[in-house]
Amino acid sequence: MQLTADIGVDLGRFAQTLEASSRIGAGREGGLARLALGDADRDMRDLFVQWCREAGLAVRIDELGNIFARRAGREDDLAPVLVGSHLDTQANGGRFDGIIGVLGALELVRRLNDLGHTTRRPIEIVNWTNEEGARFSPPMICSGGFAGVYERDWVLARRADDGPTLGEELQRTGYAGDAPVGGFVPDSYFELHIEQGPILDAEGIDVGIVTRAYESHGFRVQFSGDTAHAGPWPMERRRNALVAAARLCVLVDDIGWDFAESGGKSTTARLVAWPNKTGIISDWSEVNVDIRHEDPRIAAIMAERVLRAVGEAAARAGCTGEIVERWNWGGEFFDPGLIAGVREQALRLGHATRDLASQAGHDAYFLARICPAVLIFTPCRDGITHNHREDVDMERLRAGLDTLLHAVGARADA
Repeated sequence: MQLTADIGVDLGRFAQTLEASSRIGAGREGGLARLALGDADRDMRDLFVQWCREAGLAVRIDELGNIFARRAGREDDLAPVLVGSHLDTQANGGRFDGIIGVLGALELVRRLNDLGHTTRRPIEIVNWTNEEGARFSPPMICSGGFAGVYERDWVLARRADDGPTLGEELQRTGYAGDAPVGGFVPDSYFELHIEQGPILDAEGIDVGIVTRAYESHGFRVQFSGDTAHAGPWPMERRRNALVAAARLCVLVDDIGWDFAESGGKSTTARLVAWPNKTGIISDWSEVNVDIRHEDPRIAAIMAERVLRAVGEAAARAGCTGEIVERWNWGGEFFDPGLIAGVREQALRLGHATRDLASQAGHDAYFLARICPAVLIFTPCRDGITHNHREDVDMERLRAGLDTLLHAVGARADA
């Protein structure tokens, strides 16, 4: 059965669900600070599971805390259509990033319930653990674990800045599930997300179809030096790891500016040091480096410059430097058939679409390695995101939600 074009989501119900989410883990005014597996994330998970069960869904949780909520299909042994995103946020996060993908999936299931329609294939909603990577680095590790990119035990051993491992926090919050990680291949994967950029908002287009992802390189860099008194110790004998890290921060920023005209970006978003106290030189520091460019060849050149910058920063500060971890994602990996299907449904509903590249990381990148996947963007006001001022126009969001409903419904009935 194809849903007729006059059928859409219940936007009022969706807005109420979103508002309930927005009250859990309040950060700066208007925003959220719902870091993965903290108390607020646990409370949001509890509410999400409750909503899923009220919608008649069967809930299971895997060993990485990923939550799956299944709506049975007419041919229930078929591989499910998987739909979702994440409910965790950045430390100064917004109310929509990732969240509309999970709650939008819940709304589409509720709408199918309203209509009394059972799709041929089962539909499963998923909330991926720790998409943001704000507490356990790097990002997207639990969807990566599901897709076989990361080993389960490696993910469970990731340690937060505030001390515990991801596995310990799963146990503490009650979300250490017993379902195996992976263990099935979805028929397909759909993810709805705010653009996290200004293009759709500026052009007045409400449905963005992601065709590729910027090439992204991440580095975790550590510097080692010696503690000494900040006052009397001679300058020529100082081995200040904090200074080495600071020099790297500047060099990485310079790389970004050197490639900015062609759309390149680079930054150091995180710096920690020890002892990091007044009166004493730090003997250890750690910096996270982020490099992005749409062209993989240029991204590789930028990444090579980071390698040289680490050595230069270490030498100037009299320290040793080491890249202790690297990660990478990007490319043209979204399924042409799903892209065409989303475009067809959006146009059938009367919505203009625009193809564009994703500049941020998303769980869909890893799902695309094991099944057909597609990423749908909706506009966010002025492109502001990872900021408490992140905002969307609910009426413009309706287009993306309706497109998701119709595209998933068509796939699940195929």
